Amino acid sequence: MPTTAKASTSQINQTQAKTRLLLALWYLGADETQVKKSQVTKRVVPKKRKVADYQGIFEELEHQGAIAIAKNKFSLFPPGVEMLGELLKQSEVQFEGTIVGTWVANALLKWIAQMDGAVSRKAASGQNEEKAIASYQEFQPVALAVYEQLNSDYNLDHLVPIYLIRRAIGNQVTRDQFDEWLLEMQADDIFQLQGGSVEDSAPDKIEDSITTEFDGLRCYARHLKP
Repeated sequence: MPTTAKASTSQINQTQAKTRLLLALWYLGADETQVKKSQVTKRVVPKKRKVADYQGIFEELEHQGAIAIAKNKFSLFPPGVEMLGELLKQSEVQFEGTIVGTWVANALLKWIAQMDGAVSRKAASGQNEEKAIASYQEFQPVALAVYEQLNSDYNLDHLVPIYLIRRAIGNQVTRDQFDEWLLEMQADDIFQLQGGSVEDSAPDKIEDSITTEFDGLRCYARHLKP
């Protein structure tokens, strides 16, 4: 990242920026379907700032598994919803300016209205210990459902990045279980795992792909439909 971008990012209140970004994504429904980057940035980036100033924040949240960015579109994952809930509890969170945008007020009202537990259950859906995937048989339908959803949301032409599948499933499985069971799905001719590299060669995305002793790096999954 250029030095100027780092300098600009360092002047931004990180907590407030993350809260505003996650709130915008949740309000726009990015936890259900992909949202255009332009729809998000116009709500998050002040007029005195540039989108590039926030690139570091986008990348940090993506690395944490809270969001995903692909083809200039955002998705919000359950860990991101959970993070938003925690951030909104912090006393240091404030929104700049004397007038709060209408969307912010509406988003907060919507959030408050759902504090009866629905949001908490949704945020925990990928991390709740009761929902942990205990076997390969349980893993198969979950992995296929996540694959189909990502393929549809991002128009990926049936070549879905493995790192997106891993992050969407989250802590329902351990990293070793994910690797073992996805490779087993390949052995059972359910998925074909393909090589190459992720779109921006980001180290964290490569790490969240799969590397095998004999086949090397595998970054994409394709469903071998009967």
